[in-house]
Amino acid sequence: MRSLRAVSLHTPRATESAEFYSEVWGLTPVERGDGAAWLRGTGQEHHILELHEAERNALGKIVFSVGDRREVDTAARRLAAHGTRPLAGPGVLDQPGGGYGLRFADPEGRLVELSCEVEAVVPGDPEGRAAIPRKLAHVVLNTVDIDAACAFYTQVLGMRISDWSEHRMAFLRCNNDHHAIAFNQAEWTSLNHVAYEMTSIDHFMRGIGRLRHHDRLPLWGPGRHGPGNNTFSYFADPAGLVCEYTSEVDQVQEDTWLCRTWRRTPALSDLWGTAGPPSTDVRTRMAGIPDPGHRGTPA
Repeated sequence: MRSLRAVSLHTPRATESAEFYSEVWGLTPVERGDGAAWLRGTGQEHHILELHEAERNALGKIVFSVGDRREVDTAARRLAAHGTRPLAGPGVLDQPGGGYGLRFADPEGRLVELSCEVEAVVPGDPEGRAAIPRKLAHVVLNTVDIDAACAFYTQVLGMRISDWSEHRMAFLRCNNDHHAIAFNQAEWTSLNHVAYEMTSIDHFMRGIGRLRHHDRLPLWGPGRHGPGNNTFSYFADPAGLVCEYTSEVDQVQEDTWLCRTWRRTPALSDLWGTAGPPSTDVRTRMAGIPDPGHRGTPA
């Protein structure tokens, strides 16, 4: 896998959420459908967020990019060798942005897509002046078995563990970014939050300021995490799902990086000391609701 490309969210408030992510959060709509919307950042990805109307909040899918069709086909064979049957593909993807890829469910039922040849777009802010997200930074997932989740994503999908937060969180990478996904040990499987990368800490702070002008105050932050060393400020979208602005994530040098285990303390969850520990409200929102996923269902 080359990078985290996009995330799809299901919500009963898709229309309101699409307005929030375009008019307040800073993404640009690229396509709309029946109860669905696709939005992009300022980077080259066709879209980084999909929203679909549904009865309840849930993770739709996580999308990773791969280099070419050969890598997609190789991934399909590796998945089959581990007993994971694709739900769709390998083949041409019938979706906005197109592409060639495959979809499958991970051991907890999350739908994962690997794709290549997806339509690219011209960067939306080539001079990098706008305080709006450049790309999807990471997705944090609640898991009932952090060891099994890490084993699947490292042994089958080829990701690498950058750091641990005790034995409660694991941060996994697929390129030099410290983490593209993270797993949080929890009581049920669900989406924890989605993070969007701002170009710099100045863009990060100006983005927070824009949300304040829209009467949107952070649930937690601004601050700077220990694992990943990235800045953070968490908000809630109209559906109650947690979204994050972040910047300055650690860049991993493979030959010298040492995976470490961080203690779970307020001082390490916020190195600046500006945000304090997450409140009960933040933890409840990040816990979400149980998500049965796509076990055995068509993609």
